[in-house]
Amino acid sequence: MAPPTETPPPDILCIGAVLWDIIGRCTTPMLLGNDKPGQITRLPGGVALNIANALRQFGLRPALLSVVGQDAEGRDLLAACEALGLETSFIHVDPNLPTDRYMAIEAHGGLVAAIADAQTLETLGDRILTPLADGTLGAPGAPWSGPVALDGNLSEALLIEIARSPLFANADLRIAPASPGKAERLRPFLGQRNATFYVNREEAGLITGTQPANAAAAAEALLRAGAGRALVTEGAQMAVDGSRTHTLSQTPPPVEAIRITGAGDTFMAAHIAAEIAGEPRETALRLATVTAANYVAGDQP
Repeated sequence: MAPPTETPPPDILCIGAVLWDIIGRCTTPMLLGNDKPGQITRLPGGVALNIANALRQFGLRPALLSVVGQDAEGRDLLAACEALGLETSFIHVDPNLPTDRYMAIEAHGGLVAAIADAQTLETLGDRILTPLADGTLGAPGAPWSGPVALDGNLSEALLIEIARSPLFANADLRIAPASPGKAERLRPFLGQRNATFYVNREEAGLITGTQPANAAAAAEALLRAGAGRALVTEGAQMAVDGSRTHTLSQTPPPVEAIRITGAGDTFMAAHIAAEIAGEPRETALRLATVTAANYVAGDQP
């Protein structure tokens, strides 16, 4: 009998929100109180899941560390993730908590409003990190040493713990706030040389307590505040890769915006994938901006 083959470790860990996205889209502008026809879709979402799905399309093997409920929505979500080719064996299934959800309304290519219900993820806390401590993916004496995509849907307390934890001391941390409302949660990572921030101009301003005029100024503000590296986007205007050695910028190709939710996650995933493949910074930034633009235009899955 042939010996069992050992499963290779994942290429990257995606830690954070795995939930259902419920998106309502209208092709015309909307104002407060409007009731207009459109389309409503439900699809697997959450920052960690979106990043993992995009990474999978670049040929990488991401693993998800998150939580779903032991309910019908949780079972359906796990099945949908597995159908996408995502590694779900490290996801905690909780019998007492519901599966998280995100709801957004988009109109005329822009976001009108959104609510993220990630209470189960916040409630579970550091239990989603168990595989990093029990020897499955890492241990206190042998921490995970690969890339990690981390999102700000985790509780503020857990993000502080991660910033200080030896379990992440050797990791290549790639972090995103998930939304402007959660941007300030990322402040504990300022000063962490192994952390790269992926934010938009507004989020950078919230983290640094400034009002940057553009993405380049936002990246500079993050670097002054202690960030080791900062990727800052500004919609169709500019994308910037700022570091302590030199700063690069790229203008995204012009497209007609069809969808918004998930664009930042797509940018982040494309950039990470390019750097894992060994591409230089200029190429990685260009690939990320083009991939995100294609996604916004509806051309990217």
